[in-house]
Amino acid sequence: MRYILFVCMLVISCANHQQRIKSDIYLTEANNRKIGTVWFKDTFNGLLVEVSLTNLPQGKHGFHVHEYPDCAAVTNKNGQIEFAHKAGGHYDPYKTGKHLGPNGGGHLGDLPYLMVDSDGSVKRKFYIKNVKVKDFKNRSIMIHSGGDNYKDNPLPLGGGGKRIACGII
Repeated sequence: MRYILFVCMLVISCANHQQRIKSDIYLTEANNRKIGTVWFKDTFNGLLVEVSLTNLPQGKHGFHVHEYPDCAAVTNKNGQIEFAHKAGGHYDPYKTGKHLGPNGGGHLGDLPYLMVDSDGSVKRKFYIKNVKVKDFKNRSIMIHSGGDNYKDNPLPLGGGGKRIACGII
């Protein structure tokens, strides 16, 4: 009887173990100045994402997980610097090719947009279904200059625009 009780307690303990990882976020154009942290935690309700950021422009910003854990800039063929472009595109492991928003069945890296307050800060918690910490580990998290309408019309990838902040998960 003690053995059965021990096994039951062990199973419950393992089921309640929830992995948590973080990403420090840096402004890409401001000498990589740290602006905050994003935490990811597996829960029974899905992946909990906790955002605490400062020093961002006020308004709506696209927020995504990108393919590669690299926030480095590249110089394009016109000689212009493109910040954080080594991160690749939105994380889309199932090759859906669709930008449908969080829990929409498209890119797995589509997250809810961030609404930054007038003081440049945003604190937010939300859940993403069908994703685990292990899916986002060793990827990058990106904040874009513009909002996100979760469609590819009238602009591709929701119209988020250039990449203004990045972190490695």
